Amino acid sequence: YYRQEATDQINTPQITSQCICFEDTDHNYYTSKTYGPTDPMSKDLWVNVDQMDKEKVKIHGILSNTHRQAARVNLSFDFPFYGHFLRDLTVATGGFIYTGDVVHRMLTATQYIAPLMANFDPSVSRNSTVIYFDNGTALVVQWDHVHLQDSYNLGSFTFQATLHSDGRIVFAYKEIPVEVSQISSVNHPVKVGLSDAFVVVHRIQQIPNVRRRTIYEYHRVELMRTRITNSTAVEMMPLPTCLRFTSCSTCITSQINFNCSWCHRLNRCSSGFDRHRQDWVDNSCPDETKDKSCDIINTTQLYPFTTTLVAKTTGRSRSRAESTTRASSLSTSHPPTSVPTEDDTKIALPLKDNGAMPKESAAERKGTHPLHTGLILGVLMVMLIMAAAVLVTVYIYHHPTSAASIFFIERRPSRWPAMKFRRGSGHPAYAEVEPVGQEKEGFIESEQC
Repeated sequence: YYRQEATDQINTPQITSQCICFEDTDHNYYTSKTYGPTDPMSKDLWVNVDQMDKEKVKIHGILSNTHRQAARVNLSFDFPFYGHFLRDLTVATGGFIYTGDVVHRMLTATQYIAPLMANFDPSVSRNSTVIYFDNGTALVVQWDHVHLQDSYNLGSFTFQATLHSDGRIVFAYKEIPVEVSQISSVNHPVKVGLSDAFVVVHRIQQIPNVRRRTIYEYHRVELMRTRITNSTAVEMMPLPTCLRFTSCSTCITSQINFNCSWCHRLNRCSSGFDRHRQDWVDNSCPDETKDKSCDIINTTQLYPFTTTLVAKTTGRSRSRAESTTRASSLSTSHPPTSVPTEDDTKIALPLKDNGAMPKESAAERKGTHPLHTGLILGVLMVMLIMAAAVLVTVYIYHHPTSAASIFFIERRPSRWPAMKFRRGSGHPAYAEVEPVGQEKEGFIESEQC
């Protein structure tokens, strides 16, 4: 897959007597407006946390005194992000909010809301704080007087991100001492914008019962860094996505920026590129949506066992089975809760013939031999798996620096509650401040999808 990436292109600015406003409408998921320092909207979009309810304003003590840390924040409302409703987010000291479900080591890679992602270190100054405020309809996160770890002398930064319940996202900037383009990205990425991705789980054939999760970025909004100065603001309004449609008719007749398709198996409308991508593919939704039809799929195609039952019935029971099949298909349009097996049909046949042995009994007696063969094959497979496990254990013991060894070392119980930093990586490691006992999954970033 190829990533659908949207970057801002400067349209002709609309100049009035009061302000200069840049409006960007080239995004597929969001439209953005940038307000300059002289625009009254810049002041209106800044949320003065000092005037808010003191009981709801929270200064995170750990984030305000550490570097490269992240903490979960539970929302009191559903926040729509790329069409997905979120109830919890992860606030990071590096000037961004992570929106993914599982906290991993490369939070800066994708799935973020970044008013100004950079190598901020609140621990270098007593005046640096990370504040958040939830009033029931909006969440405000403010990075107040934070400094860059590798450029402390540049001065302090104060900015905030406001997430509204209707999906609007506002970046407001109070103090930006230098141009964003001058901030070094050697030790930490520098980004301004949004990003979302989907996760695909792959099975590793070499290691049984181990799955690898790969994260694919399917869209990114990159805002112009040159527009980010003191007393500026950016407002991003969400555009409708396929996920908002809850019926087939409204889905396939929608007139939006996406090619929406309806999947009957999932009862979901999608363009195929969202966080439910794996479910979409695993349920063969791309093949189902080719016809662009809302007709319910024929049950005989979904459940071919009905034909098998008719073919295996004999004599007097054939017509009875056919009539029963027709009656069941006419009485309900819902699929049966359990699929009858061949064994169920064969057991029922002698009862219908008053104890007479059916003609299939000879074939059944002949089929008992393959049953023993299958049992032998199953035992052999178990022995092979055990032998492979022993070989893998020996290999890991004698090769402690191999990829498999590192994989299991990182997942031993003593490493689960917290994560250590990984230096020298293009995407710095973040540690979760308040572990909740969840296993930290390893992710692989893919630059294209």
